[in-house]
Amino acid sequence: MPAPLEAHDAPVFIGAVTLRVHDLPALTAWYRDAIGLRVLHQDAGSADLGVGGRVLVRLEAGAGQPTSTAGLFHLAILLPSRHDLANWLRHAAQMRLPLDGASDHLVSEALYLTDPEGNGIEIYRDRKRAEWPLRPDGGIAMATERLDLDALIGEADAGPYAGMPAGTGMGHVHLRVGDTAAAEAFYRDLIGFELMVRYPGASFLATGGYHHHIAGNIWGSRGAGPRRPGEAGLDRFELIAPDAADFAGVRERILAAGGDEAGGVPAIADPWGNRLVLVR
Repeated sequence: MPAPLEAHDAPVFIGAVTLRVHDLPALTAWYRDAIGLRVLHQDAGSADLGVGGRVLVRLEAGAGQPTSTAGLFHLAILLPSRHDLANWLRHAAQMRLPLDGASDHLVSEALYLTDPEGNGIEIYRDRKRAEWPLRPDGGIAMATERLDLDALIGEADAGPYAGMPAGTGMGHVHLRVGDTAAAEAFYRDLIGFELMVRYPGASFLATGGYHHHIAGNIWGSRGAGPRRPGEAGLDRFELIAPDAADFAGVRERILAAGGDEAGGVPAIADPWGNRLVLVR
């Protein structure tokens, strides 16, 4: 059985990410064939894709047009190992998927691409926590360095790609926000995440000492206001709190910050209209 993901060794972590899409059948096929997720459920209005019964990406039909620069920068699918990342890179090369980038972040190694409707995706693997470098003040050190794709793909297996492996999960979500201080005020001060790292124009937050479960940047969205209801792209993402006490604590924070509990599910929107849903 695969070891638990570093991202999930935390009181609260990221679950399924829901996207509003224009062409549900086409995008469902793309996430199945290009990304390597399995279709777990599909009907006329939505599709759930994931690994081992765990939903990672939920697609919902009926998207409107984007009207804001805020929203999703990328969703980040976390693979269990470097070997799994190598296998996915070989698959991407065989499918001639265009990559937007490839980076060594010191704590992780990541590949970037964009789906046919413009949603950013990161496919990555974490190094073990004991290998994460630290800054002089004791915080986690992160950087963006070149990832050697030739060396990585040299570790891949031969043969057809079998899809993303057991143990794959959602690692983090990275958002376009209008102001990083406002993002910190919401996700840290109201919801209870810890500030882990600041980059120029970006803030990275997490629980349990992870490098980041949520990030927000202003690289192309400085000053952006709330998104309009029904826009294409990110609709919501899950916060998973497996422990009852952790769940109760985050639920209390969500409701105190003005969230709701329709249908018994605590939820709240951030200042840009991205909705968080708390689940066990």
